[in-house]
Amino acid sequence: MKVLYTLALGLLLHAQATAVEVLASVKPLQLIATAITDGAATTELLLKPGTSPHDYALRPSDLRRIDQAELVLWVGPELEPFLTPLLGNQPNSLPVLARLPPRETHAEHEEHAEHAEHAEHAEHAEHAEHQHKAAVIDKHTEAHDDHRHGGRDPHVWLDPHYAQHIAELLAERLSKLDPANAARYRDNLEQFKTGLAQVDLEIMEQLAPARNQGYFVFHDAYGYWEKHYRIPSLGHFTINPERSPGAKTVSRIHQALSEAKAHCVFAEPQFRPAVLQAVVRNTPARVGILDPLATDIRVDTQGYFAFMRQLANSMADCLLTK
Repeated sequence: MKVLYTLALGLLLHAQATAVEVLASVKPLQLIATAITDGAATTELLLKPGTSPHDYALRPSDLRRIDQAELVLWVGPELEPFLTPLLGNQPNSLPVLARLPPRETHAEHEEHAEHAEHAEHAEHAEHAEHQHKAAVIDKHTEAHDDHRHGGRDPHVWLDPHYAQHIAELLAERLSKLDPANAARYRDNLEQFKTGLAQVDLEIMEQLAPARNQGYFVFHDAYGYWEKHYRIPSLGHFTINPERSPGAKTVSRIHQALSEAKAHCVFAEPQFRPAVLQAVVRNTPARVGILDPLATDIRVDTQGYFAFMRQLANSMADCLLTK
């Protein structure tokens, strides 16, 4: 009996030691990966929740983790340029942006466009297409507003269709790395796709009444989300989240809010309340908080769906509250 126990323990420890480790650069990618690796592999996070990937500086411990991971899941040089020298041509690299098709080719997008032929949706789409989006940038801020190197927005996890593509790419790569668990990865992928379709439909219905409610954002990162749910912003403001913007910047923001009759301004968790109050003071706009990096979302197989619901609830709470 002791021999059998020792053998079983040895096999368990060996399995744990040889389990495939996926290292995701940012938390939303980790949430997708967790759903696909459930019961077969482990998923870790490179950047701490809420850390911006745009100007991150790698530490020695990060270098070790990247080197030891069987697979590093990242968006690509457009979002995490600090990873490019390390992962450019490495076999453990999975940069997803270069492997994603152009947004317009998605069949679901065509279905939504066809659905938008209804009078109300068509009128809104035409208005959104021709309106000029405002942009106010504080000159004292080091703006990370121009993320779209090569003409592609790197915030791909905010598009449900791209989230599914990422899950498919990951399941395919893991099945090759770990063929013994290929069936598990495929099953997890199917469960993820089913759950994603359901949540996507719920959010589409939830945000439909908000399509004519104007708003601004503090981070020009939501283009995929806005296009998918047909809820475009009026523009964006780029200011330092730690300090109040200058008087001229505040004046320009107030003017943009008043002229557009905006209902909401969406900031992110890192913005201090004093900064937000300075921006909306003496305007009818309310402040909402969006967290595109899923900072407080629990990491489990339902995490990505909880992330989507959190974004949708935050938008609906601000835009639809009278």
